[in-house]
Amino acid sequence: MKEQVSIPVGKVQRASRFLSTGVKVGGNYLKHYALKSINGDTGKNQLHTDNAHDIYETLSELKGSALKAAQMMSMDRNMLPSAYSDKFAMAQYSAPPLSYPLVVKTFRNTFGKTPSEMFDSFSHNAVNAASIGQVHKAEVNGKTMAVKVQYPGVADSVSSDLKLVKPFALRLMNITESEFKLYMSEVEDRLLEETDYALELKRSISISQACLKEGISGVNFPTYFPELSGNRIITMGWIEGMHLKEFLETHPTQQVRDKIGQSLWDFYDFQVHKLRMVHADPHPGNFLFNSDGTLGIIDFGCVKEVPEEFYTNYFKLHSPGSLDDYDLMVDLFYRNEFISESDSEADKKLFIPLFRDIIGLMGKPFFAGEFDFGDDDFFQGIYRLSESLYNNKDVRKSRTARGSKHALYINRTYFGLYMLLNQLKARVVTKSRYQV
Repeated sequence: MKEQVSIPVGKVQRASRFLSTGVKVGGNYLKHYALKSINGDTGKNQLHTDNAHDIYETLSELKGSALKAAQMMSMDRNMLPSAYSDKFAMAQYSAPPLSYPLVVKTFRNTFGKTPSEMFDSFSHNAVNAASIGQVHKAEVNGKTMAVKVQYPGVADSVSSDLKLVKPFALRLMNITESEFKLYMSEVEDRLLEETDYALELKRSISISQACLKEGISGVNFPTYFPELSGNRIITMGWIEGMHLKEFLETHPTQQVRDKIGQSLWDFYDFQVHKLRMVHADPHPGNFLFNSDGTLGIIDFGCVKEVPEEFYTNYFKLHSPGSLDDYDLMVDLFYRNEFISESDSEADKKLFIPLFRDIIGLMGKPFFAGEFDFGDDDFFQGIYRLSESLYNNKDVRKSRTARGSKHALYINRTYFGLYMLLNQLKARVVTKSRYQV
């Protein structure tokens, strides 16, 4: 893959790249409508493909929050046309890497030394490149290490990038201004934390040690090296394993799939219910899979701390029987901010049944106790419900953001986990070991 020798870091530079992309997207629409007038309605597939290419090309050059937004959207494959989600999925672990001189500059700024002065060997080419940083392979004293290097300017551009992403998000995701304002404040907080590598190192050590102490089976964590880490660099032990796509191409047995699936579920179950914080970025690039049924967890950049009041209200709603008691259900809808006292009776009549359907469908794994995530009918049901909500004019007329901002990353965590387990076709015991 071609390396990138520079990143636009100034607000004016980054804004101009977004502006030029907007012009390209506008041109794609003009081309689409011109062809439509000549050939009739041939569908929007080519339009989506062209737009996805142009938008991703810009985001991958800018990196940081802009590219992270694309990665996040790619996980919700029912949110976007497939041309976008397929293209944006490349941000998970195959973004264009930075050239070695920029890596050296980051080392000098962090340690006052070059990589060759700190390690016995250090790969000039990145072995993995994502939205916030890239990974290099290194050795010191016979130990093989993974060194994660943050892209220049990422931490300083979070807020301004989210403002620039706004027009694309509103159009692609079809969300309201009020929804954007509420949820983008939560996204901004998490992205600012992701650029704080000192915080990530602290959380990585804390969560991995807690999981090991608890005895979560089948999961491996790297050893972390604070003395070789800094505010823009994290050094950890190298873990062997395959990315999900490679792993599935080996045709693992159902037993191995189930073992990994159970380890994933238990890993998240423990964090949410015992630690009250959770690895909130379950995209495939953050895991390594092994033929013996073990799982490597290699990135704790995005962690959501779960407030106690939100935790209580959220998981009461996802407990068996909660939807059968109408008064309890409605009370929990208020507590979870799905409805409010300011809603009209018409609003309540519209949204109470809708949220009951959503919780009833998305909560199936929680309610069941055991669940087969290879059941494609379950996921098709999610896509159909999502599409019906997307096209529901009455829902779109509501200009009120619904749902606690804290639910944004918790919902994304579980949906991302569902998608991983679906790709594994894993059968999992979902009854919590910890939740009362």
